[in-house]
Amino acid sequence: MAVIECTDVKKTYRTGLRGRVNALNGVDLEVKEGEIFGLLGPNGAGKTTLVKIILNLVHPTGGSVRLLGSDVGDHRIRTKIGYLPENPNLPPYLKGGQAMELFGSLSGLDPATIKERSAELLKEVKMDQWADKKTSSYSKGMVQRLGLAQSLINDPDVLFLDEPTDGVDPIGRREIREVLKGLKKKGKTIFLNSHLLSETEMLCDHVAIMEKGKVVAAGSLDELTKTSNYYKIKCDKIDDETLEKLKPLASVKYSINGVFEAKIDSVTKLNEVIDMLRSGGQLIESVTPVRQSLESYFVDLIKDVRGEENGK
Repeated sequence: MAVIECTDVKKTYRTGLRGRVNALNGVDLEVKEGEIFGLLGPNGAGKTTLVKIILNLVHPTGGSVRLLGSDVGDHRIRTKIGYLPENPNLPPYLKGGQAMELFGSLSGLDPATIKERSAELLKEVKMDQWADKKTSSYSKGMVQRLGLAQSLINDPDVLFLDEPTDGVDPIGRREIREVLKGLKKKGKTIFLNSHLLSETEMLCDHVAIMEKGKVVAAGSLDELTKTSNYYKIKCDKIDDETLEKLKPLASVKYSINGVFEAKIDSVTKLNEVIDMLRSGGQLIESVTPVRQSLESYFVDLIKDVRGEENGK
């Protein structure tokens, strides 16, 4: 079942008296139940605007959005949603436990449920020992942990996370990943907006990449990275002069001790590279396809999209 459905979503902001900025230019997006979905894109791509529209915090200029089978304006679905904004604004005069009580009451929970859920969640995010400390004394990583706990206080079906590991140390990031994987096992749907591509690659089932207010790629990680056109070629020797000659055929990523990795657009060009190496006296020991990382795919895609827009 599709939990989130965006169809031709558009958003135009006014700037000044006559200026307009198209933040979204017809976004189509679908997130299925029980998956961890990653939304990626450079700054200004429209990610935050799209998330705010899905949460009904901003109204679209055009198109439609459905959440949990209902229009996003249906107030009844609010109780089934959890949200961690990029910079959680926790009341500095409240202690961690008191903040959980506040968010629990805002979610309409009874005191007994709030007490039980708060204790359980604070322990899960490793913040139980800080429950009696004011949030003003928390580090950024601690604020993120408490923010994650509050987003789960109402046991939501869909969880929206905007940069959930921002400011969190490597151990903390691993612990948060384990929490999210546990939520997935319980059938929760998680919508993740993050700049940390390595984190996204470890967590997400599907991703969508945005640029200039559009979705320019979407699919599972396997679908997006398996056909990378990257090859690792091992020769008995390789010098700078030979690498220079290969430029029209291959984009060399690195070269170390006779081994180089390059992006080669087709099998035909791969054979031309091999022929050129052989004609130059190089003995080829191996040619191995390389699975591209999500980060490499992302960087190459954005470069290609911007190159097409600039007429290159």
